[in-house]
Amino acid sequence: MIDLFYWTTPNGHKITIFLEEAGLAYQIKPIHIGKGEQFHPGFLCISPNNRIPAIIDHQPTFDSKPISVFESGAILMYLADKIGQFLPSEHRLKILAMEWLFWQAAGLGPMAGQSHHFNIYAPEQVPYAVKRYMNEVSRLYAVLNRHLAEREFIADQYSIADMACFPWIKPHEQQGQSLADFPHLQRWFHTLADRPAIKRAYEVADRINTRPLVQDMDRNILFNN
Repeated sequence: MIDLFYWTTPNGHKITIFLEEAGLAYQIKPIHIGKGEQFHPGFLCISPNNRIPAIIDHQPTFDSKPISVFESGAILMYLADKIGQFLPSEHRLKILAMEWLFWQAAGLGPMAGQSHHFNIYAPEQVPYAVKRYMNEVSRLYAVLNRHLAEREFIADQYSIADMACFPWIKPHEQQGQSLADFPHLQRWFHTLADRPAIKRAYEVADRINTRPLVQDMDRNILFNN
């Protein structure tokens, strides 16, 4: 059994997608980040950066002692290694998947997150910031679009790289992007959106969080306003 410490953010969705794809037994431990639950001492013991997601695997493959893992990219790699799926075994494809996993973690996620913030959540409009991050997200979309021109999935076969990128592309409209401008990315996006496991992962999100809009109290906690 895997305990998933989760909230309904793109990084949280990465892990529910993997768990649904893999058919692993898991239970959600909601961490309501708008209420500050990510700062509770018990959660900080497994996620010292006070960010979701994190997991506790009660049945690791290497010994009988439960292990906790934080950071979504590390969790994806851990789980892929645990079950021997969703990370290619062929060396070049494995490296390709890892490159794009780190590309998402270091580029797409942070830049899209800033775009979300200044487009939607900032208490005042900062036109320079809005333009800066929308343009950078557009550049990153174009990078992935070019990469997908000759392949169905990011690492040729469906992998944790796809699972990492999809949740950050899904809210493209909030980032000021139109997928019609990126036809290869658009094709890839719809292919993934039709996967039953991905649909189930977002159904989990709908059950967990029935109030997705950020309130003033949430804003103060999330953004240190």
